[in-house]
Amino acid sequence: MPEVVLEGFHAVKHALRFGAELERVCVVDRAAVADLAARLAPDVAAELLDRAEDVSAEAFRALAPRAARTGVAAVARRPPDRAPETLRRDAPVVFLEAPQDLGNLGACVRVAAAADAAGVVVSGEKDPWAPEALRGSAGLHFALPVLHAGAPPADRPLVAFDPAGAPFDPRATPPGATFAFGTERDGLSDALKTAADAVVALPMREKVSSLNLATSVSAALYALKLAR
Repeated sequence: MPEVVLEGFHAVKHALRFGAELERVCVVDRAAVADLAARLAPDVAAELLDRAEDVSAEAFRALAPRAARTGVAAVARRPPDRAPETLRRDAPVVFLEAPQDLGNLGACVRVAAAADAAGVVVSGEKDPWAPEALRGSAGLHFALPVLHAGAPPADRPLVAFDPAGAPFDPRATPPGATFAFGTERDGLSDALKTAADAVVALPMREKVSSLNLATSVSAALYALKLAR
Protein backbone atom coordinates (compact mmCIF):
# COMPACT_ATOMS: atom_id res chain seq x y z
CA MET A 1 0.00 0.00 0.00
CA PRO A 2 1.31 3.53 -0.73
CA GLU A 3 2.41 5.82 2.05
CA VAL A 4 1.09 9.27 2.94
CA VAL A 5 2.58 12.03 5.06
CA LEU A 6 0.65 13.50 7.99
CA GLU A 7 1.63 17.04 8.88
CA GLY A 8 1.04 18.34 12.38
CA PHE A 9 -0.22 17.24 15.76
CA HIS A 10 -3.93 17.12 14.93
CA ALA A 11 -3.42 14.98 11.83
CA VAL A 12 -1.29 12.48 13.76
CA LYS A 13 -3.73 12.52 16.68
CA HIS A 14 -6.70 11.67 14.45
CA ALA A 15 -4.75 9.03 12.58
CA LEU A 16 -3.94 7.29 15.87
CA ARG A 17 -7.52 7.54 17.10
CA PHE A 18 -8.88 5.89 13.98
CA GLY A 19 -6.41 3.07 13.66
CA ALA A 20 -4.02 4.26 10.95
CA GLU A 21 -0.93 2.16 10.34
CA LEU A 22 1.83 4.60 11.25
CA GLU A 23 5.28 3.63 10.06
CA ARG A 24 7.16 6.57 11.52
CA VAL A 25 6.39 9.46 13.89
CA CYS A 26 8.89 12.31 14.15
CA VAL A 27 9.02 15.13 16.70
CA VAL A 28 11.32 18.10 17.10
CA ASP A 29 10.58 18.99 20.75
CA ARG A 30 9.39 15.97 22.73
CA ALA A 31 8.46 18.01 25.81
CA ALA A 32 6.30 20.41 23.78
CA VAL A 33 4.55 17.51 22.04
CA ALA A 34 3.98 15.79 25.37
CA ASP A 35 2.32 18.97 26.68
CA LEU A 36 0.09 19.22 23.59
CA ALA A 37 -0.90 15.58 23.85
CA ALA A 38 -1.68 15.83 27.56
CA ARG A 39 -3.95 18.82 26.96
CA LEU A 40 -5.58 17.96 23.63
CA ALA A 41 -5.39 14.19 23.20
CA PRO A 42 -4.74 12.34 26.45
CA ASP A 43 -6.38 9.25 24.95
CA VAL A 44 -3.48 8.77 22.51
CA ALA A 45 -0.69 10.63 24.33
CA ALA A 46 1.17 7.54 25.51
CA GLU A 47 1.01 5.83 22.12
CA LEU A 48 2.17 8.96 20.29
CA LEU A 49 5.16 9.46 22.58
CA ASP A 50 6.08 5.76 22.55
CA ARG A 51 6.23 5.83 18.75
CA ALA A 52 7.93 9.22 18.47
CA GLU A 53 11.44 9.55 17.06
CA ASP A 54 13.42 12.68 17.93
CA VAL A 55 14.76 14.53 14.88
CA SER A 56 16.50 17.84 14.33
CA ALA A 57 14.61 20.88 13.08
CA GLU A 58 16.53 20.66 9.81
CA ALA A 59 15.65 17.00 9.28
CA PHE A 60 12.02 17.71 10.20
CA ARG A 61 11.70 20.38 7.50
CA ALA A 62 12.67 17.77 4.89
CA LEU A 63 10.01 15.27 5.98
CA ALA A 64 6.85 16.90 4.64
CA PRO A 65 5.72 19.36 1.96
CA ARG A 66 4.98 21.88 4.72
CA ALA A 67 6.78 21.73 8.06
CA ALA A 68 4.11 21.77 10.77
CA ARG A 69 4.61 24.40 13.45
CA THR A 70 3.68 21.84 16.13
CA GLY A 71 6.84 19.91 15.25
CA VAL A 72 5.06 16.61 14.66
CA ALA A 73 4.82 14.59 11.45
CA ALA A 74 4.17 10.97 10.58
CA VAL A 75 4.26 8.55 7.69
CA ALA A 76 1.22 6.29 7.43
CA ARG A 77 0.00 3.56 5.12
CA ARG A 78 -2.92 4.59 2.92
CA PRO A 79 -5.85 2.18 3.35
CA PRO A 80 -6.48 -0.17 0.42
CA ASP A 81 -8.94 0.93 -2.24
CA ARG A 82 -12.43 -0.54 -2.16
CA ALA A 83 -15.57 -0.34 -4.30
CA PRO A 84 -18.01 2.49 -3.44
CA GLU A 85 -20.77 -0.12 -3.33
CA THR A 86 -19.18 -1.65 -0.19
CA LEU A 87 -19.78 1.44 1.98
CA ARG A 88 -22.10 1.04 4.92
CA ARG A 89 -25.74 1.72 4.14
CA ASP A 90 -27.01 3.36 7.33
CA ALA A 91 -25.60 6.81 6.49
CA PRO A 92 -25.25 9.11 3.47
CA VAL A 93 -22.31 9.07 1.08
CA VAL A 94 -20.73 12.33 -0.11
CA PHE A 95 -19.81 12.41 -3.81
CA LEU A 96 -17.57 15.25 -5.00
CA GLU A 97 -17.54 15.61 -8.77
CA ALA A 98 -14.07 16.63 -9.99
CA PRO A 99 -13.16 19.05 -7.17
CA GLN A 100 -10.26 21.38 -7.92
CA ASP A 101 -9.20 22.75 -4.53
CA LEU A 102 -7.54 20.01 -2.50
CA GLY A 103 -7.76 21.98 0.73
CA ASN A 104 -11.50 22.29 0.24
CA LEU A 105 -11.68 18.58 -0.56
CA GLY A 106 -9.96 17.85 2.74
CA ALA A 107 -12.39 20.12 4.58
CA CYS A 108 -15.25 18.09 3.06
CA VAL A 109 -13.69 14.90 4.40
CA ARG A 110 -13.36 16.52 7.83
CA VAL A 111 -17.02 17.49 8.05
CA ALA A 112 -18.15 14.15 6.59
CA ALA A 113 -16.21 12.37 9.33
CA ALA A 114 -17.71 14.62 12.00
CA ALA A 115 -21.23 14.00 10.69
CA ASP A 116 -20.60 10.22 10.55
CA ALA A 117 -21.14 9.88 6.81
CA ALA A 118 -20.59 6.45 5.27
CA GLY A 119 -17.75 7.72 3.08
CA VAL A 120 -16.50 10.31 0.61
CA VAL A 121 -16.17 9.39 -3.07
CA VAL A 122 -14.21 11.74 -5.34
CA SER A 123 -14.07 11.79 -9.14
CA GLY A 124 -11.75 13.70 -11.46
CA GLU A 125 -7.99 14.02 -11.77
CA LYS A 126 -7.16 15.09 -8.21
CA ASP A 127 -5.94 12.49 -5.73
CA PRO A 128 -8.13 12.77 -2.60
CA TRP A 129 -5.15 11.54 -0.53
CA ALA A 130 -2.78 14.28 -1.73
CA PRO A 131 -0.88 16.18 1.01
CA GLU A 132 -3.07 19.28 0.68
CA ALA A 133 -6.22 17.22 1.13
CA LEU A 134 -4.83 15.42 4.17
CA ARG A 135 -3.85 18.78 5.61
CA GLY A 136 -7.40 20.08 5.07
CA SER A 137 -8.95 17.07 6.79
CA ALA A 138 -6.59 17.19 9.80
CA GLY A 139 -5.93 13.48 9.34
CA LEU A 140 -9.60 12.48 9.37
CA HIS A 141 -9.17 10.57 6.11
CA PHE A 142 -8.63 7.62 8.46
CA ALA A 143 -12.03 8.08 10.14
CA LEU A 144 -14.06 6.97 7.11
CA PRO A 145 -13.45 5.58 3.61
CA VAL A 146 -12.15 8.19 1.14
CA LEU A 147 -12.28 6.74 -2.37
CA HIS A 148 -11.28 7.81 -5.86
CA ALA A 149 -13.88 6.62 -8.40
CA GLY A 150 -15.30 7.75 -11.70
CA ALA A 151 -18.93 7.82 -10.59
CA PRO A 152 -21.09 7.78 -7.47
CA PRO A 153 -22.18 4.42 -6.02
CA ALA A 154 -24.61 2.78 -8.41
CA ASP A 155 -26.79 1.16 -5.76
CA ARG A 156 -27.99 4.20 -3.81
CA PRO A 157 -30.50 7.00 -4.40
CA LEU A 158 -28.65 9.98 -5.87
CA VAL A 159 -29.47 13.48 -4.58
CA ALA A 160 -27.77 16.23 -6.59
CA PHE A 161 -27.24 19.67 -5.05
CA ASP A 162 -27.70 22.51 -7.52
CA PRO A 163 -28.89 26.13 -7.05
CA ALA A 164 -31.70 25.55 -9.58
CA GLY A 165 -33.07 22.53 -7.73
CA ALA A 166 -36.15 22.18 -5.57
CA PRO A 167 -35.82 23.23 -1.93
CA PHE A 168 -33.91 20.62 0.05
CA ASP A 169 -36.12 18.75 2.52
CA PRO A 170 -33.93 16.43 4.60
CA ARG A 171 -36.99 14.61 5.93
CA ALA A 172 -37.79 13.45 2.39
CA THR A 173 -34.28 12.13 1.75
CA PRO A 174 -34.10 8.34 1.25
CA PRO A 175 -31.95 6.47 3.78
CA GLY A 176 -28.36 5.94 2.71
CA ALA A 177 -28.57 8.36 -0.22
CA THR A 178 -25.58 9.76 -2.05
CA PHE A 179 -25.28 13.55 -1.83
CA ALA A 180 -23.53 14.88 -4.96
CA PHE A 181 -21.75 18.24 -5.11
CA GLY A 182 -20.03 19.94 -8.03
CA THR A 183 -17.31 22.55 -8.30
CA GLU A 184 -17.95 26.10 -7.14
CA ARG A 185 -17.40 27.56 -10.59
CA ASP A 186 -19.38 25.12 -12.76
CA GLY A 187 -21.45 23.06 -10.35
CA LEU A 188 -22.50 19.53 -11.24
CA SER A 189 -22.35 18.21 -14.78
CA ASP A 190 -25.57 17.95 -16.76
CA ALA A 191 -25.04 14.20 -17.01
CA LEU A 192 -24.98 13.75 -13.26
CA LYS A 193 -28.02 15.97 -12.72
CA THR A 194 -29.90 14.00 -15.35
CA ALA A 195 -28.99 10.74 -13.64
CA ALA A 196 -30.02 11.99 -10.19
CA ASP A 197 -33.18 10.82 -8.44
CA ALA A 198 -33.64 14.36 -7.11
CA VAL A 199 -32.04 17.76 -7.74
CA VAL A 200 -32.24 19.98 -4.69
CA ALA A 201 -30.96 23.35 -3.49
CA LEU A 202 -29.88 24.62 -0.10
CA PRO A 203 -31.82 27.76 0.87
CA MET A 204 -29.77 30.94 0.44
CA ARG A 205 -30.42 34.63 0.78
CA GLU A 206 -31.41 36.40 -2.44
CA LYS A 207 -28.42 37.57 -4.55
CA VAL A 208 -26.06 35.06 -2.89
CA SER A 209 -25.21 32.74 -5.77
CA SER A 210 -23.16 29.97 -4.16
CA LEU A 211 -21.64 28.48 -1.03
CA ASN A 212 -18.16 27.19 -0.40
CA LEU A 213 -18.04 23.47 -1.23
CA ALA A 214 -17.23 22.30 2.29
CA THR A 215 -19.91 24.63 3.70
CA SER A 216 -22.49 23.08 1.36
CA VAL A 217 -21.51 19.57 2.39
CA SER A 218 -21.69 20.56 6.04
CA ALA A 219 -25.10 22.20 5.70
CA ALA A 220 -26.59 19.19 3.88
CA LEU A 221 -25.19 16.55 6.22
CA TYR A 222 -26.15 18.35 9.39
CA ALA A 223 -29.61 19.26 8.13
CA LEU A 224 -30.14 15.55 7.53
CA LYS A 225 -28.64 14.59 10.89
CA LEU A 226 -30.77 17.07 12.83
CA ALA A 227 -33.94 16.13 10.94
CA ARG A 228 -33.49 12.53 12.05
